[in-house]
Amino acid sequence: MDAIRHTCLKLEVPTNAQPDERSSIFVKGTWNHHRFDLSITDGLHAWTCHATEDEVRLRAAQWDQEPSDYVALAERYLGFQQPGSIYGFADAGNGYKRVLVLMQLSWTFDKEGMKLEWRWKCQPASDNKTTTAEILNFLMDANIRLSEEVVRKTQSVERLKAESEKCLAQSEKICDEKVEFETAIYAKFLNVLNAKKAKLREYRDQLSKQTTTGSKLKQEEYSSDKTESFDDESDAEKN
Repeated sequence: MDAIRHTCLKLEVPTNAQPDERSSIFVKGTWNHHRFDLSITDGLHAWTCHATEDEVRLRAAQWDQEPSDYVALAERYLGFQQPGSIYGFADAGNGYKRVLVLMQLSWTFDKEGMKLEWRWKCQPASDNKTTTAEILNFLMDANIRLSEEVVRKTQSVERLKAESEKCLAQSEKICDEKVEFETAIYAKFLNVLNAKKAKLREYRDQLSKQTTTGSKLKQEEYSSDKTESFDDESDAEKN
């Protein structure tokens, strides 16, 4: 089963008495796959239009369209005001807007470089107050839903912002901890390196001392050997 869609559009349309002046009307649309219904009010009077499947099929055939495409295009222009389109709502009879007369809702659109116009006649509503109240109730409900959606999205954005700030804080903390860890490790590495250097210097000094001491001992031993050899030679000469 096709989903039923609802729209409500506020239009500023020229008046018949004063073309330069404009009056506001609200157009509520109920859209099915092959038909649609319109309710229109100027705040005081109301009109309705019931486009049956047969009427839509006939209109679509005249424009070489599928009925569903015809309804979709009508919904596009009566669901949201389209830039460049000229909207009108005038007496369908002699061009003078009066109460309890047929009115004609029209709008233009461009197709293949040509300006085209669609028109639908609207009957006076059987109950102006009821039709107007239904349109206003729909607008209020839509406004409430929109407000709730704005609140939900705002809350969602706030949650995302809080999560983002939390992640940023954690990232900064991890970064700081990493810097502290690397600094501490580097300091320990320098301490170990300096300690090893000091130890190596100590070993080098010890080795140097040992080498010096060994050289002195060898020199002393050599001197002692020479002295003993000299003494032996002296004793031999005496004999």
